[in-house]
Amino acid sequence: MKRRNFIRKTLGASVLAGAGIVPLSNAQVVELQQAPVPSRFAANDKIRLGCIGMGIISQYDIKSALEAGGSEIVAACDLYTGRLTKAKETYGKNLFTTRDYRELLARKDIDAVIIATPDHWHTRIAMDALAAGKHVYCEKPLIHKPEEGKMLVEAAKKSGKILQVGSQRVSSLAFNEAKKYYEQGAIGAINMVVANMGRHSSLGAWQYSIPPDANPQTVDYETFLGNAPKTPFDATRFFRWRNYRDYGTGIPGDLFVHLISGVHYITGSLGPERVFASGQLSYWKDGRDVPDVVSAVMEYPATATHPAFQMVLSVNFADGSGGGEFTRIIGTEGMIELTWTGFTLKRSPLPKAPGYGGYDSFNTFTKEQQEAFEQQYKSRWKEEDRKAPKLEDIVFKQPQGYDERTDHFRNFYASIREGKPNIQDAAFGVRAAGPCLAANLSAAERRIVQWNPAEMTLS
Repeated sequence: MKRRNFIRKTLGASVLAGAGIVPLSNAQVVELQQAPVPSRFAANDKIRLGCIGMGIISQYDIKSALEAGGSEIVAACDLYTGRLTKAKETYGKNLFTTRDYRELLARKDIDAVIIATPDHWHTRIAMDALAAGKHVYCEKPLIHKPEEGKMLVEAAKKSGKILQVGSQRVSSLAFNEAKKYYEQGAIGAINMVVANMGRHSSLGAWQYSIPPDANPQTVDYETFLGNAPKTPFDATRFFRWRNYRDYGTGIPGDLFVHLISGVHYITGSLGPERVFASGQLSYWKDGRDVPDVVSAVMEYPATATHPAFQMVLSVNFADGSGGGEFTRIIGTEGMIELTWTGFTLKRSPLPKAPGYGGYDSFNTFTKEQQEAFEQQYKSRWKEEDRKAPKLEDIVFKQPQGYDERTDHFRNFYASIREGKPNIQDAAFGVRAAGPCLAANLSAAERRIVQWNPAEMTLS
């Protein structure tokens, strides 16, 4: 209680480090500030990048990787020739391009690779890249099947290279600041997380554009299939691969993983032990074999750093409500609500004294007993103990135009150059992806699935 009261007073008087010490009366909205970033790097300090997979996400990744400073893109790989042509148009005619990622890995002038391929290729390419002595930035989810997890973690350790997962919000200003408040006990003891994402667009539902020239000559479909079942050429499967479990990991692997990664980063949790999920195909009946609406309940065990809590996740690809996206970390004394642009700290501690009246057995007492109860109550509890502290909400906003993906690459580079801790390494990535794979299995088999977060195994 002494520690909790200290935290209340501290938070009631100032905003913690990161935004400076500011009286709350003048700081209901706090603008988060970025640390200065070096604008120049020595030529021999440049990190030379190769990108494997030149689809949608890689465009964002490369842009952010270059904006992070001290890097250059020297090679690109894709199985559709049109994207290789586009890469040369964008990054210069001298850019090395290939359909075979092994040719890219064989180059001595590449220090690190970005892996932005369909999910079922992540582990194989990451393993080969580490073996080739390359640092790896691999898009989420890190793995496609549960059995790939420990194997990849061991490969990363053995290689001595950095493997960072591309779920960028763990590097954002907002999540870093929210983590400080959580660790200070601003919301009391965590008991639940509610995370929601609603999309109401065809592109948000993975109905990606297919180029008119897609055919067996311009697309290396056989290589794309990899370890997936063999099927005749199908441009829809190639360009909209997220719609199929053979190549992707559905809503959980694409979107739950972001929500889970953020919560694991803030709370320090390794993950849930029990997962139950339900999925349905509500609107996008376009041949896909994964649901467009998924909900899950994940049970997190108590640890030395937090009590047991539940995480409830839901994503809807036909959400006409405008529900948007949020993650609410709910505690006994308040809530941290995170969005893409920042977070709000809502503090609502209960008074020390229990209340009476209203929806309570007090109203069933006789008048004589009510008077006796009130006298007893007031003699036991001081007046200040009967009232909940009034604490204003604090809204934290990231700068307009802020790109957390760029900060994620800065952290990746700092791990490579300076040996700084990699906050989203292979183990972190597997522990974020594992519950997503468990959710898919649970929804498909309509049963509770056990996940061992310490051992990173499914049952």
